[in-house]
Amino acid sequence: MAENIYPIYDQMMSREDKEQLLGQRGLMVWFTGLSGSGKSTVAMSVERELHKRGILCRILDGDNIRSGINNNLGFSQEDRRENIRRIAEVGKLFVHTGIVTLACFVSPTEDIREMARGIIGSEDFKEVFVSTPLEECERRDVKGLYARARRGEVKDFTGISAPFEAPAHPALSIDTSRLSLEESTMAVVEMILRAM
Repeated sequence: MAENIYPIYDQMMSREDKEQLLGQRGLMVWFTGLSGSGKSTVAMSVERELHKRGILCRILDGDNIRSGINNNLGFSQEDRRENIRRIAEVGKLFVHTGIVTLACFVSPTEDIREMARGIIGSEDFKEVFVSTPLEECERRDVKGLYARARRGEVKDFTGISAPFEAPAHPALSIDTSRLSLEESTMAVVEMILRAM
């Protein structure tokens, strides 16, 4: 029989204890889509709506993660994969503390999203595809990234010089060019409430 080299885990309070304290179930809502599709905008609106309902929630977003825990990573394939791996590991900690966690990351390939699902656990992972078309994302170009990518200043930019693989079976798909922010928000909130 293998010796348990991590005995502290057996002494820590359980996920069930945390969820009972909060009166809610931990869940990962993984928003994927092109830059400018509306992932963070919808997530922030969902966070406010869940807060009104007394549900503790945390947003993990590319900007707040890349300026902190992942500030040593670039945008190579290896770094993108490591970025998502770290996010998934941190997200799992939130989920196992009973917190509804909203992760907003381009995460452009099925493989990278499946890695995140595997780390977090399928039963706790709800993928939301923000399917806003490239033309609309580029029109919005909030950070000027598409313009820079078109000029060749940004290498391997998803949707321009690097591919984006649409999820095959997302739990929910929303197109923010067709749905209002309120409609998009409520679709996500309803999915979360069904999962809790």
